Parts: sequence; structure tokens; C-alpha cells
Amino acid sequence: MCTEHDKLLELFCKTDQTCICMLCPYSDHSRHDIVPLKEEYEGKKVELGKTGAEIQQMIQKRRLKIQEIKRSVVLSDEDADREIAEGVQVFTSMMESVERGLNELINTIKEKQKTTEKQAEAFITELEQEISELKKRSTEVEQMLRSEDHLHLLQRVQSLNIQQPPPTKDWTEVSVRPSSYEGTVVKAVVQLEETLSKEMKKLLAESELKRVQQYAVDVTLDPDTAHPELILSDDGKQVNAGDVRKNLPDNPERFDVCVCVLGKQSFSSGRFYFEVQVKRKTEWDLGVARESINRKGNIALSPQNGYWTIWLRNRNEYKAFADPPVLLSLKSPPQKVGVFVDYEEGLVSFYDVDAAALIYSFTGCSFTEKLFPYFGYCTNADGKNSAPLIISPVRVN
Repeated sequence: MCTEHDKLLELFCKTDQTCICMLCPYSDHSRHDIVPLKEEYEGKKVELGKTGAEIQQMIQKRRLKIQEIKRSVVLSDEDADREIAEGVQVFTSMMESVERGLNELINTIKEKQKTTEKQAEAFITELEQEISELKKRSTEVEQMLRSEDHLHLLQRVQSLNIQQPPPTKDWTEVSVRPSSYEGTVVKAVVQLEETLSKEMKKLLAESELKRVQQYAVDVTLDPDTAHPELILSDDGKQVNAGDVRKNLPDNPERFDVCVCVLGKQSFSSGRFYFEVQVKRKTEWDLGVARESINRKGNIALSPQNGYWTIWLRNRNEYKAFADPPVLLSLKSPPQKVGVFVDYEEGLVSFYDVDAAALIYSFTGCSFTEKLFPYFGYCTNADGKNSAPLIISPVRVN
């Protein structure tokens, strides 16, 4: 308010950051940047509004970051609890195995000790029997020595052959040899190591499978990618092959030569896992493929071509299609195969679910595109390979 003119100040000098009355001479500001006060006020309000909105956005981002950090801590706690539980299980099993091994060692030593004791007892019993017989003969001899009847003594000696001691065993070479315990502990430890190795491998494999199963995702088959001979179930969980090639649109996504199909779901970060039943099949391919793969004509499965897969051929020939392919030696044919992917780590692993055994892992992969689950049904083979591929629900034991 201008005190001289009793009027509201309507100008603003941006140079001196001060208000000016329009009726007052303001030669001091003649070369300054002067604007209407209301305009400057409204402009500043707009700027402050933007600043306030930006501050609120910054606050919201930080609140979200706090939630993210808290969630990370919760997930870390859950992972820690799970690891501790698995560690307790593994080490408890180890301690139980060690205790069993110790008990078996003690029992083995005690059995050897009992054998020695029984042998000694048998010898002692036999010796005591001989001593008893010898004492009896000794008594008879003493009685006869005290006899004054010469004829009677001569007759008794002759009839009983008392001059000879009773028949006894030659004990000169007889002895009780203490049982040898040499090497017993070493043998028990070696056996324990073998047992622990087998048990630990099994427990660790089971633990590893449970760990990846927690990343299970719901996967369904994409009919737009399915080869025309394939028949997909209504729920998108099973694929089989028919005898007739269906007349379907030859869209870019569809495989036209290789009898295979992709999953609908794609993944471009994180970890995911799914399981596929391959029971009673003689041929199949399983794995993941990148989005830009070639889907027309014959396809060479390899990481270089965007496929990370394993296959079965001729009922028992298993291969991992690395560069170059790797022939796999499996103890038994898997009935259900688990596929696990860690996108950031560049890892694709395959598991025999029922045996809780790792089949093969692609490591050091470089993923830059979306990945899709890949299912190769192969051919029907005149009914020999007619069993379906089934995407199974993941059940963690």
C-alpha cells in the first residue's frame, strides 16, 4: 500500500525485487525490469504450484521407495527363514547320519568284543571240565596211596589204568587272540562319507528344486503359434498331434514345419518356473525361446538361434542343445520336467521333478528380448508318440 497516495501497489520491479506505486515517480527503476504486480504474483503462484506438485511427487516416490525397501526386507527375511529351515533340515539329517554311523561303529566293535569273550568263555569252560576230571583222578590216586592193601592197590591200578592221567586237550598252542579293531574307525568314516555324500546330494537337490519351484508361473499354450497338426486343449494346458493338418492362417507367429508351440506368457525379467509332464512320450523338446526366433521352415535349436532347449529322441536319447549339443546321461527317464529361468543371471535349468535331480543348465546366457516357454511335440510317429505334453500344476512337497 502506498502511504502517500493511499493506493495499492500495482507494479513490481523484478530487478530490485520490490513493489512500486504507479502514481509515484520511479525514475530509480527506469532501466529495470518492471511488470504488473498481479502478473508477477500469478506467475509466481503458478511456479510455486508446480514446485509444490514436484515436491509432492518427490515425497510420493520416496514413500514408494520406502515401501519397496520394506518389501525387500520382508522378502529377505522370508528367504533367510527358508534358508535356515533348509539348513536345519540338511544339518539335522547329517547329524542323524553321523549318529547312526557312530552307533554302527560301536555295535561292530562290541560284536567283535563279544566274539572274543564267547571264545574265551568256551575255552575256560572246557579247561574247568578238564580240571574237574584231573582233580577226581588226583583224589583217587591219593586214596590208593594211603591204602595198605598191596593186592588191592595193584588190582585197582591195573583195572583203572590209574597211572595215566585222564585224556585231556593239548593247550600248548591254544590262545585267545584279541579281536583286531585296526581300521574299523577308518572304514566306518569312509562308509559314513559315502552315505553323507549320497544323502547330501539328494537333500541339496531337493532343496534346490523347492527353491526354484517358488517361482512357479501359470503358463498356457498360444494357439496362434501352434503348428497346424497340433491340437490344443480348451484350457491351453495340453498339446497333442492329429493326423490331419488343419487349414489355419499362416500368420508370422505360427510354426509351419516344426511341430511345436509357444506359451502365451512372455518374460523379460526376474525368475520363472513351470513343469511339463512328458510321460509315455518317445520324443519331445522343451525349453524357452526368444521372441524374434525364426518360426518358418526347418529350425536348428540352439542358443545362437534363440532356443535354450533339451530334447528326447528314440525313447532314451537325451540332448541339451548347447553350442555344441551335449549328450545327457540320465539314470532314469524323467516323467515330469521342470524348467527354470533366471533372466538377469542368464540361467536356464531343467529338472527331473520326481527324482529332484538337475538334468542340465545353460549358464552365462545373454537375454535381451522377451522369452516364451517352448514346447516341441514332435511327430505322432504312427501312434508311438501319441501321449500329450501336459503343463502340470506345480506342487511343492
